[in-house]
Amino acid sequence: MAELPPDTLNEIGVLKRREIEARILMPVLEALGREFGRDKVFAVARDTVIEVAREQGRQVARKMGGNGLEDFARSMGDWTKGDALEMDVLAQSGEEYAFNVTRCRYAELYRALGIVDVGALLSCNRDFSLIEGFNPDIELTRTQTIMQGASHCDFRFKLKKPAAG
Repeated sequence: MAELPPDTLNEIGVLKRREIEARILMPVLEALGREFGRDKVFAVARDTVIEVAREQGRQVARKMGGNGLEDFARSMGDWTKGDALEMDVLAQSGEEYAFNVTRCRYAELYRALGIVDVGALLSCNRDFSLIEGFNPDIELTRTQTIMQGASHCDFRFKLKKPAAG
């Protein structure tokens, strides 16, 4: 993929960005799926979204001026803008950032658009690759999402190698 200029679209808020993306991508994915087979088209879309998220993670680290967990926690403003997420922060340090999302307007958006399965592809699917691009030494564990019907999303970010004292 060619190097693009810095991505400033999150300034409108990630929730609004995801709505715009979904409203454009869904008709395209559906048409391509009819033409070339849904499974194949959605596999290509999933792989592309993963790579885009990885690059966006690198861009977020550059924007934040660092790639530590404190920097990542500060970047959450883009994702929570417009009350997009309600979160309970459980731990926040240089080695751990853990929170539960108790309300997810992203999931609500995709449900309202009738595309929950694609919502997982366009949003939830990005999380692991985003943090990998942000800092490959940070590991994300998540066992459930609201998008999949759970009561909350459980995000647990940990530094793989604790910082030297």
